[in-house]
Amino acid sequence: MRALTWHGKHDVRVDTVPDPEIVNPRDAIIEVTATAICGSDLHLYDGVIPGLVPGDILGHEFMGRVVETGPKSTLKKGDRVVVPFTISCGACFFCQQQQFSACDNSNPVEKQEASELLYGHPMSGLFGYSHMTGGYPGGQAEYVRVPFSDVGPIVVPDGVSDEQVLFLSDILPTGWMAAENADIQDGDTVAVWGCGPVGLFAIQSALLMGAHQVIAIDHYPGRLDLARKLGAKVIDYTQTHVLEALMEMTGGIGPDAVIDAVGMESHGFAPDRIMDALKQKVGIGADNVHALRMALMAVRKGGRVSIPGVYGGLADKFPIGALMEKGLQIRTGQTHVQKYTRQLLHRILEGEIDTTFLISHRLSLEDAPTGYRNFHGNQDEWTKVVLTPGAARGT
Repeated sequence: MRALTWHGKHDVRVDTVPDPEIVNPRDAIIEVTATAICGSDLHLYDGVIPGLVPGDILGHEFMGRVVETGPKSTLKKGDRVVVPFTISCGACFFCQQQQFSACDNSNPVEKQEASELLYGHPMSGLFGYSHMTGGYPGGQAEYVRVPFSDVGPIVVPDGVSDEQVLFLSDILPTGWMAAENADIQDGDTVAVWGCGPVGLFAIQSALLMGAHQVIAIDHYPGRLDLARKLGAKVIDYTQTHVLEALMEMTGGIGPDAVIDAVGMESHGFAPDRIMDALKQKVGIGADNVHALRMALMAVRKGGRVSIPGVYGGLADKFPIGALMEKGLQIRTGQTHVQKYTRQLLHRILEGEIDTTFLISHRLSLEDAPTGYRNFHGNQDEWTKVVLTPGAARGT
């Protein structure tokens, strides 16, 4: 089959690789009909996530049709499914708490040591996201093996397009959980750093949850325009002093809740951001936490902080004093996708949530390297890239 593989920093290629096979009784094989490039994939593309090996298949946002099942899979051949990016057994302590992204059994024992040393506990398995998370081949491919297929995939009806439901695999539940983690109350003001895909879905979710005012912070005109169309007020941080503007827009109190949808690779020319970026370049392993620093300084006393943005290493100059003295609450983590897929699918089918507005470019799988290059270098116009393996087969 054909698949998008990683070969080094800014070097991804579409190669011919062996087809996946059933390994365990709960496995299923999915023929991918649509897959997407995620902002988190750019951390791999930039080489800031450890544990990748040349030839690894990337991609964790995908859906398709079931073509083969193990004897203990609950799926049937021909089922049309969206697959969560988190791989979860459904039976461990964490899965039973619906904390699916903390699954204890999906990351093979031989792969757990690195993340256990870094974080104190091993990470769960994720599709296409380094050997720290299990080394599972990802979904930017013609076919994928899906472990624990009786727990993860959600069957979707044929009456909706792939593009309407594809983002149930990751970014829509991630945006929803980000808003949920912000504990939004009726009348709240919520500030969202980053108007990429997750930030935009967090804005959409916060408004559905009853936020009175959502303020979006970014510097790309196109992304700010998308946020404005969703109903957010916007701040271009290159033109406006963000903290002063937020205080003015909230009567001198500050936002009730803030969402950092940027993560470890924030942009801009602030001195702390530049220092963090230099440390990343020389391999010190310091995450670029400028957006999170800003969010912690901006949120009101007693406010809530939600962090869906990806962080993977260490941070210095972290405003822990503001965190403690202001009495802030923080919630974060990889998304418990399986907890949200059914309710969000219902909202899509009822017309409450639209996801297709985000898609800017549609390419064949063979053109995936072009998609990565442009999504990385021109995020204003390339807001979301959907890849179609079928286009490469002429179907």
